[in-house]
Amino acid sequence: MQLLKAKKLIAAAMFGAFVISTPMTADARIHDPKIETKSVERKSLPTLRERVSETMEMFKSTKYEEEAFEIVDSEPQYFQVPQTISISDTSIIGTPIATQQQCVRYLLRNNPNPNLNVSAEEIVAYYYEEGSREGIRPDVAFAQALKETGFFRYGGDVIPEQNNYCGLGTTGGGVKGEFFATPQLGVRAHIQHLLAYSSTRRPTMPVVDPRYSLVRQAYGSRTLGTWQDLNGRWAVPGRYYGQEILSMFKDILIQ
Repeated sequence: MQLLKAKKLIAAAMFGAFVISTPMTADARIHDPKIETKSVERKSLPTLRERVSETMEMFKSTKYEEEAFEIVDSEPQYFQVPQTISISDTSIIGTPIATQQQCVRYLLRNNPNPNLNVSAEEIVAYYYEEGSREGIRPDVAFAQALKETGFFRYGGDVIPEQNNYCGLGTTGGGVKGEFFATPQLGVRAHIQHLLAYSSTRRPTMPVVDPRYSLVRQAYGSRTLGTWQDLNGRWAVPGRYYGQEILSMFKDILIQ
């Protein structure tokens, strides 16, 4: 009897060792008999290597997608701008002839204390930055700003706090027109408004000119080529509006 019990114990031990040493299949479960709810399938638990590999693939995919988006979103526009080489050239689109220093000297000579939210040097630099970016002649655009603001003395409907240097949106009779948060945005709106008249190409920067779309819708495929073409359009009646801007531009060159 005792021998039979001993044989049973040895058989049970061998069976237990076999169970423990046998590798679990994919459907095997880890189970605690004391806690009925604690049951987990090995199939749902990926290995550490698999988890690391999956994480790296997700990161790599997201990174490439972001880089691709940035490339598309920030892709610059390439366009040719004819070089302006003659002071008799009356085109709106072109490159500057006058230097920034000449523009500053001309302003301060006519108004030593311009009513601006930035220095004379800064406002001129904004015109050259924004104008050159869009292919609009910055020196002549600056001359237009001087004409519109009376050398930044104002005195009409527009006030200096508007940062509106070209009379955008003002029609007289107390209508102040558009307000811009910063001087640079005011300059950008001015340049974009000139681009709206002179080209069908959209600005390279987000549009801040509230009247840009109105001009483009009205003109369609038509454009204005010269500053004199702004006569009666930018200013009304503005019979010699463009000629007066070009005259001021030529005065800048002799500073």
